[in-house]
Amino acid sequence: MDANLRFWRAEGQSFFQRFLLWTDALDPLLLLKSSNEIHRTRLSILINEKTLSEPIHNNQSSVHPDTDKIIPVLFRPPAFMPVTLPLVIISSVQRHARHSFFWQFVFHTYTTAFTLVNGNGTPKAQDYSLQQKQLLLGLGAISYSACVGALPLAFMNRYMLKNSLMHLVVRKLLPAPLLGLTSAFTVAMVRSPEFDNGIEVMDRNGKVIGVSKKAGEKAVMETALSRAVLFGTTFFLPEVLMHCVQRARFVKNPRALGPVRMFVIMSVLAGMLPVSFSMFPQCGEIKRADLEPEILSSTEETVFFYNRGI
Repeated sequence: MDANLRFWRAEGQSFFQRFLLWTDALDPLLLLKSSNEIHRTRLSILINEKTLSEPIHNNQSSVHPDTDKIIPVLFRPPAFMPVTLPLVIISSVQRHARHSFFWQFVFHTYTTAFTLVNGNGTPKAQDYSLQQKQLLLGLGAISYSACVGALPLAFMNRYMLKNSLMHLVVRKLLPAPLLGLTSAFTVAMVRSPEFDNGIEVMDRNGKVIGVSKKAGEKAVMETALSRAVLFGTTFFLPEVLMHCVQRARFVKNPRALGPVRMFVIMSVLAGMLPVSFSMFPQCGEIKRADLEPEILSSTEETVFFYNRGI
């Protein structure tokens, strides 16, 4: 079992523990470490068998636990918020369908690529190129999600629906559930080979027992749910807070509402990111009764482990 997974299994038992660990692991300053530095630190950890706390403090979350490869800097966990924050802000202020489609396309392109790079790396393909399939599924999911996100604005502008109720529904209420659902959809699509082909499951000693489609389905569904909560809340909560700010007239100057809105979105995203990543254990568990019979024949273990991915 990879050092990162051993660490998450030992130290990430509760939601609060995982939240504190992700708060440290998402520090953008960790992006300043070079790949060579991360690689040297990883070798030192493996050779010297350092304490369990070493992987987080040395940015080992930037090493993929299944492939042992260093993740490209833009797709490392600490880069997620700096990249997605401006895309979320820009997407939330669009008033034209074409502009909304473009920025949601860019947003979903990044989040889908992040999901693909940080997913479980153990699925194997026999009759087709796994990477080619994931790229095609990802492109289709991105295009579909961007169209769905821009559709309410296109509908409102096309039929000149300018009344206050339509404005409330299209610009205030719909974006949050739509972005949450489409974010979950892109995760499920780009990582579908994990439940089509299965992922590796291990015993408590880290020995690979077999490949399970049920474990792959559990890993993908948990990640999709966490992504829906992250972006659904990030779009919904700022609207509620800004409504309260405007009604209470905390901000006297209308020109200041823009900066206040950006600050609120940044605060919500910064808080929800470690919350969503902590919803489920990084080293996932699946019980014996939930696995395929062909895997169980080779072991008497009652609980099995796998890399859930991000």
